[in-house]
Amino acid sequence: MNKQQALEVYTKQRRKMLANRYASFVCSWDMQTDAAPQSVIADSEQMGVLGEQEYELFADACFREAVETLCGCAAELDEVLRHEVTDMKKHIDETAKIPKEEYAAYQRLTAEAYPVYVEAKRKNDFASFLPYLKKVVEYARKTTQWLQTDKLSGYDVLLDMFEPNYTQKQYDEFFALLKEKIVPVIKKATAKTESVPEWATQPYYKEGQRKFCEYLRDVMCFDKSRGIMKESEHPFTSGFGTEDVRITNHYYENNFTSSIFSVIHETGHALYEQQCDKSLNGTLSYGGASMGMHESQSRFYENMIGRSAAFWKVHYKHLQQHFPVQLKHVSESQFVKYVNRTERTFVRTEADELTYPLHIMVRYELEKMLIEGSLQAEDLPAAWKEKFTQYFGITPPNDTLGVLQDVHWAYGNFGYFPTYALGSAIAAQLYAAMQRDFDVEKSLESGTTQRINEWLASHIHRYGCSKYPDEILRLATGEDFDAHYYVDYLVKKFG
Repeated sequence: MNKQQALEVYTKQRRKMLANRYASFVCSWDMQTDAAPQSVIADSEQMGVLGEQEYELFADACFREAVETLCGCAAELDEVLRHEVTDMKKHIDETAKIPKEEYAAYQRLTAEAYPVYVEAKRKNDFASFLPYLKKVVEYARKTTQWLQTDKLSGYDVLLDMFEPNYTQKQYDEFFALLKEKIVPVIKKATAKTESVPEWATQPYYKEGQRKFCEYLRDVMCFDKSRGIMKESEHPFTSGFGTEDVRITNHYYENNFTSSIFSVIHETGHALYEQQCDKSLNGTLSYGGASMGMHESQSRFYENMIGRSAAFWKVHYKHLQQHFPVQLKHVSESQFVKYVNRTERTFVRTEADELTYPLHIMVRYELEKMLIEGSLQAEDLPAAWKEKFTQYFGITPPNDTLGVLQDVHWAYGNFGYFPTYALGSAIAAQLYAAMQRDFDVEKSLESGTTQRINEWLASHIHRYGCSKYPDEILRLATGEDFDAHYYVDYLVKKFG
């Protein structure tokens, strides 16, 4: 097969892959937002079929030959295609190691597990979810055996899926630095935490929250002609190219700031998708470079921007307009102080910036034990409480506020959690670089994040996943990853 023939085969097969990916995307979106509870059996079967088709597309012998041909003449390809076929070769090799029937069964399993998880969380019923979790953990362990290489084994195999070339060694060093520098600050800050003010616990009706969250989405310049927002149990962002980007939110009447920072977080993800170079549509190079890079965008907007006094100087009056009774006697400075308070909380998504990394460490350490086999799925609730108490000095009163609070394990996303902390650290480094180029806080006086969006589009978003994350970070900041930016940011703000 010559180069031209290989390009034709590759392009044709890629179109089929994208169509399959789109079908999976729409089906998954529907299951998490609009589908009726009893539709899970039919939906999970379709996900299984789509999984089989995806496997067959990657395993096709002619396609493999085309990819190998293109890799053999990589120097003659443009940079984007060269990166794409290199990644594709890795993916093809990995797929070949996984039994087809196992791959398809896993797609059905996770589709079935999600609604069971949602109900288990609602009822504080870990036992009902346990049979599914056991199977998900079993598959994850098998995956580490199927995909192990000379360089990667065990938990590292799963970590690499979400952050290329980032292993336990790097994460252990990263978390050790945070423990050394941040834990003393946490102890000092949480020792003087004030009680939650009465105005924050009043009912904030969902419709008012929804309207204000739509306002914030506009402030962040989310293009509504290319995206929508709905409601789900756990907020998330999903997309297909730059023209179809979808986010969800969740509204608690007794915790109104949860939806505020969730929508800022998810819109940060969405902007990454919408601001990729449109030339990457129709390729496999659109979207985030890694989950760490993706989380850097959401955490940047949520914390560096969304919790800043400069942001609320412009937008607090709009929040008061939606909740005039609850916030009548609450000043802007009181609100900003409240959303930046530090306290020990049970729920990761409601944690402040300073204690947030500890929530990730709990999950990271439990995942390592699960995958290596020293911890079994049925023992997770007790292990969670023990580990959480060790880090926070408080014990979750139930599993809903403990092991059941996150959806990630229902989908088998072992290795994802560490990228949240890594993303926060990358965000701090990007923030420092952005500040060198222009006054970030002053730019917020315009009423939107447009200037910030433009910088991120130019330095991060436009590349999609056509480059590796470490290369994109070097191009954006002029430096390799340096966690001290994150440490310095937290110490300055909370120390």
